[in-house]
Amino acid sequence: MAIQTKTQPAVEPEHGSAPTPLIAIASVIVSMALIAIGNGLMFAYIPVRLGVEGFDPTWAGLIVTGLSAGGLAGCILTGPLVRRVGHARAFMVLSALIALSNAAIGAGPHPLLWIGARALYGFAICGLFIVAQSWLNDAVANAIRGRVMAFFYVAYVAGLGVGYATLALVDIKTADAPLIGIAFTALSILPVGMTRLAQPPAPQAASVALRRAWRISPVGVAGMLAVGGLSMSISGFAPIHATAKGYSQADVALLLSVMPLGTLILQLPFGWISDRTDRRYVLIGASALAALAGMLALGFDGGALPALLVIYVLWDGASESIYSLSSAHAADRAGKDDMVALSSSLLFAWSLAGFVVPGIVTALSAVFGTQAFIYVAVVIACAFCLFVLLRVFTTQAATETGSFAPMTAQAPLPVELAYAPDEPAGRAKD
Repeated sequence: MAIQTKTQPAVEPEHGSAPTPLIAIASVIVSMALIAIGNGLMFAYIPVRLGVEGFDPTWAGLIVTGLSAGGLAGCILTGPLVRRVGHARAFMVLSALIALSNAAIGAGPHPLLWIGARALYGFAICGLFIVAQSWLNDAVANAIRGRVMAFFYVAYVAGLGVGYATLALVDIKTADAPLIGIAFTALSILPVGMTRLAQPPAPQAASVALRRAWRISPVGVAGMLAVGGLSMSISGFAPIHATAKGYSQADVALLLSVMPLGTLILQLPFGWISDRTDRRYVLIGASALAALAGMLALGFDGGALPALLVIYVLWDGASESIYSLSSAHAADRAGKDDMVALSSSLLFAWSLAGFVVPGIVTALSAVFGTQAFIYVAVVIACAFCLFVLLRVFTTQAATETGSFAPMTAQAPLPVELAYAPDEPAGRAKD
């Protein structure tokens, strides 16, 4: 799937009269893909650098927790920032904060400084996703929105993979990695700074209403809580654990770089099946696969790298699929008037779990070792699987479903602008 970069008009946007050139839409996607390269490199670099310097793995866990805390703040504060300065300026401000975070990392391995730096990064990257996705949602019509957003997610995941792989090429004891991260972040500002893509109107405020969201879709809210913990546990603690186990810098880079393949490989068949049946069945399958892969990760822990690569690809892909499936399931059951409050509540649930679970894993790691994240992830996947099974046996399925769109839990839902599909969604309770 590819988006043509010709200047021919795209489908008419819903809020304005002028068509949106596809090359203008591509500017936002290219910017986020460039940011992803630097982000992936920094995710891999920090735990490996701390391990080489002899720091206890608990510090790396605290840094992940700090990142999650920043992300939670970003979910809350990005809306007011965009309302104050607009999408383009907010994008550039947040990109500058990521560059500043990377510069602090480049100052040397000072764990307390790095916790603050990654909290700043978490705030900025969460804000960037909200800005980018709401901008794209406003620019394109329903007829092509699914394809555009799918390409957006694939481009970002591919950028992460490139960034992870780049770790094998840098001198871990120098500031090369932070400098490369800064360079890609600076490059990412150029497409947005030069874009002709019209800025959306000031976004409406979206209040968090977890009780209302739960009434609409208990499985959707539970899925976001589950995947917030799963995603931050696996992506955040896998490099910490691999480093503590003695895998080389190149091995850690390879492990992280192949993990996004699971997201790209599994989501399309899962999505195709979920569009043709009760999505809860697919959620049960995805969470069961995540639990099984986690158990295999325990069984092969510290073993041959090729076996671990396959296991982690399946583990990451199954866990990430819960994100897009839960989002689509919740949207199936929401009316048009519910969409903004629902998306903000799902985002808050995802962010809250992404903050709480890393803190729990860090505390457990100090007592039981860095493999604690595997146990936590398996427990979360099993608990969610059992919850969805209970809902299947006690409630009816939705009468109508929308179309599945691939997503990644590394990218938060667009909370400020939410659009219902052209067709009315079914409203059966799950």
